[in-house]
Amino acid sequence: MDEDEKVKKQLIKNMILNLITFSIIFYILGIVIYSQFKNSVYMSANSELEKAIHQINVRQSNLIDRPEPREDINIQREQREERNERSPRLVFIERNENGELIEDSIENNFLNDVFKNIQFDTNKLNTIYEIVVDNQYLYRGINYKTADNQYTQILINVDSEKTMIEKFTTILIVAIIISIVLIIIASYILSKNTLKPIIASLKKQKEFVEDASHELRTPLAIIKAKQETLLEKPNTKIIDNAEDINITLKETQRLTKLVKELTELARNDSNERNLYKESFYIDKEIQTIISPYKEVANSQNKNLTTDLQYSEKIFADINKIKELLIILLDNSIKYTEEKDNIAIKTYKKDNKCVIEVIDTGIGISKEARKACI
Repeated sequence: MDEDEKVKKQLIKNMILNLITFSIIFYILGIVIYSQFKNSVYMSANSELEKAIHQINVRQSNLIDRPEPREDINIQREQREERNERSPRLVFIERNENGELIEDSIENNFLNDVFKNIQFDTNKLNTIYEIVVDNQYLYRGINYKTADNQYTQILINVDSEKTMIEKFTTILIVAIIISIVLIIIASYILSKNTLKPIIASLKKQKEFVEDASHELRTPLAIIKAKQETLLEKPNTKIIDNAEDINITLKETQRLTKLVKELTELARNDSNERNLYKESFYIDKEIQTIISPYKEVANSQNKNLTTDLQYSEKIFADINKIKELLIILLDNSIKYTEEKDNIAIKTYKKDNKCVIEVIDTGIGISKEARKACI
């Protein structure tokens, strides 16, 4: 699988995981907020119902404590005072021992017609519940059993509270939708930031493989070519092939050094590479570096020429310069055809040393150039 595909799949996986996590958090938070808001909205209505029950208890206690007969005028006065203390939103429905509505127990005739057919459960006492009246009005109610085994059903209209909760629910849903959109964006950003070290590691690994391929291919090719040359002349003496043997040994030493450096690079997680700078003549070093490459080029019927015009010393890391030149020469030899030309030039420009590796091969594709920018 391509590395980019792996990164994309991991990015999508992380996004989904973050999205699910944040969505669950917002969902739970939304439920908590909705429940708290609903309870706070109905708190006043519930309080009025409980207060009404308390008033009934107090009235019945007074009746028990004062068993002596009272005049009708006193009873009427107490009932009038009790009605004045009641909330205008409360509706009191008196019912007999069977839970049936007592005729004209509701003071308002209109309300009497509306509430006469509502449900009533004699087993549901002292518990606040909701009921829809006339298929459109929402009430909260509580049932109370009086001392004479009759029932009082107390209702309070909560249409305004219902409207308020519906509006709040709409706002909450819109807020959650917007939050989900923001979560998707945040999940993408967080996932991308999380994958940055992985992408950097994959890029570094890819660079390492490419460096290793360039660094090791050419010395092995030179050693192979020299050994094949020696096999073609089995009867010659060692002294006659001293130069080829010397080149082979140098390339072997360089190969050993490259393997050591690449191994250290593979173990090192740092993005920085240490530079060991020194003064040296670049033209002289280039001649030494390209010496074995000339033979490789000649064996492939390619022309490798030099035009070295920088006679001064430079201060740099000679090993890194060699690595760079070897990579460029390796590519030039690899991507040129027979009779193509490869040239290495050095010259001075703006008090700087310029090194050019030029070939007449296929060049670098536009896609590869964009990837290097």
